[in-house]
Amino acid sequence: MSETELRVVCKSCGAEVSPYVTECPYCGARVRKRAPKLERRDGTLEAKKTRREKRQERKAVRASTLGDSRPWATYVLILGPAIVMLLRVALDYSFGGFGALLVPFESEWWRFLTAPFIYDSVGYLFAVSLAVVLFVPKLERHLGSIPTFILLFACGSLGVLAAYGVEEQRGLLEIVGGGNGLALGAIAAWYVVERHETGNFEDEKPDVIGVLVCVAVILLLPVVVETANVWSAVAGGAVGALAGLAATLVKR
Repeated sequence: MSETELRVVCKSCGAEVSPYVTECPYCGARVRKRAPKLERRDGTLEAKKTRREKRQERKAVRASTLGDSRPWATYVLILGPAIVMLLRVALDYSFGGFGALLVPFESEWWRFLTAPFIYDSVGYLFAVSLAVVLFVPKLERHLGSIPTFILLFACGSLGVLAAYGVEEQRGLLEIVGGGNGLALGAIAAWYVVERHETGNFEDEKPDVIGVLVCVAVILLLPVVVETANVWSAVAGGAVGALAGLAATLVKR
């Protein structure tokens, strides 16, 4: 066995002791409940790493691999709609004429792609951008910028598609726009991936109450914003949850 590393501190006397003992040789206090399991590595015996230690190592490797990469998807999802909104106001275009979804519509299918990024109020844009700031950077660290952007683009577009299907069946004239489906999709995808990463560690699991508050805010946006559609949010959240689950299965 290689030379023992003294890196465990006894809480009773403050002495550094071997990580392979259960009792402090100086004061007799118990250092840990049981001795660690040993495994042979590179010709030497070392303590077998716990699940928590292995997970922390994976996070460190991921962080070193990504380096100082910036959350580009977050930047695009926030700055893009803000710039579009400024252009719309500066050019004096109507909300419906600048890419929002009109229900019913005839052949302008591209509105399903543009509607999640068109806003008619600063408050609506701020609420969605706040959700993006809180959850998308963490999602990018797990999945990467390009997969995250594609995932959230799908959440927004499919959410608008679902809103169109529901409102057309109801026979209502509606204008749908904004990224509440994108925002709820980001929250759902992050929560599923984070739960998978933390595993059985209760102290590291995401704060359920905080997540539920964010979900409630997004779902209640249609109460104060006419162009925000609740079905768009629900469908976007479902797409995000399914995509997050698929990502965890791929990793597993």
